[in-house]
Amino acid sequence: MSEPMDVPIRDQSIRLGQFLKLANLVDSGAEAKPLIQEGQVTVNGEVDTRRGRQLVPGDVVTLAGQSARVADEGTFDDGLPW
Repeated sequence: MSEPMDVPIRDQSIRLGQFLKLANLVDSGAEAKPLIQEGQVTVNGEVDTRRGRQLVPGDVVTLAGQSARVADEGTFDDGLPW
């Protein structure tokens, strides 16, 4: 599996269902709910079936072989000059 992509968040935490959508791992919250409930989503390598699980910077979420890491927007560097 490749290195997880960093996805910056504005607040100190974000719910798992919201993060899946923000990271473009799912198209909608409605799509995220059954995937989470079926145990297809892992957080930091462990299955988590709680859609409301609070994620913080550094947490890694994986779904169907794709991974995304929660990043702090204030320290996130996307490499763009602006």
